[in-house]
Amino acid sequence: MKHYIYQHNYSEGQSLLYDLNNREQKAKKIISVLSDYFKSNLKNLVLLDIGSSTGIMTNYFSKYFKSVVGIDIDEKAVSFAQNNFKNPNLTFCIGDSMNLPFPNNFFDVVNCAHIYEHVPDSKKLMEEIYRVLKPAGICFFVAGNRFVLIEGHYKLPLLSAIPKKLAHVYLRILRKGTYYYENHLSYWGLKDLTSRFYVIDYTEKVIHNPDKYHATDMLTSNSIKQTLVILILNFAYWLCPDYIWLLKKYNDER
Repeated sequence: MKHYIYQHNYSEGQSLLYDLNNREQKAKKIISVLSDYFKSNLKNLVLLDIGSSTGIMTNYFSKYFKSVVGIDIDEKAVSFAQNNFKNPNLTFCIGDSMNLPFPNNFFDVVNCAHIYEHVPDSKKLMEEIYRVLKPAGICFFVAGNRFVLIEGHYKLPLLSAIPKKLAHVYLRILRKGTYYYENHLSYWGLKDLTSRFYVIDYTEKVIHNPDKYHATDMLTSNSIKQTLVILILNFAYWLCPDYIWLLKKYNDER
């Protein structure tokens, strides 16, 4: 039996996970994309928020969906969420995203934003997401690229691109940690990871229209940064730092 190394208590020392404005801004982006896709009110849909952590985003989602369930392995973060957010259509639970405690074909929507790299086995994660989604259900999937200049969690150059054993040493030398838990994939690795789904790519839409999709904290319309990112999309899409995909479960559950 394979032994997995979990990243427990991730919320410790992560002040942004408790930052109401920061987390709600991220939630607004997700709601704007899902609202654009469904072209209708989300109030009839049931959402699973994987990696719900402190529950700020999950609570925000509950204002738009019929019911919302947040799940995370971080016990302290889930306890914080349970103590601070008590909407009647909102539930939090401690659980492993590689072994979700829900029946088949249960959720209309699953949120999995910047989660895959924190999970010991991202293939098992995606299998579970596929299993619990209803036919034609949607997973909102935001995925960081392994090949980025500055790694997003530790802000170190090329940390995610180098071999894992070297990454551990890199962290220790710079006293940033003792173990690099994250398992980032390249663009091609992400395509393989999500191959069971039909992929609806929202990356370009969001970059071209950051105002509509509440992404102005990352990009400003008509800015130099936006122009550079658009150039990357056009000429080297495989180098895009983050991908915003909607993963649709096939109706025939193939």
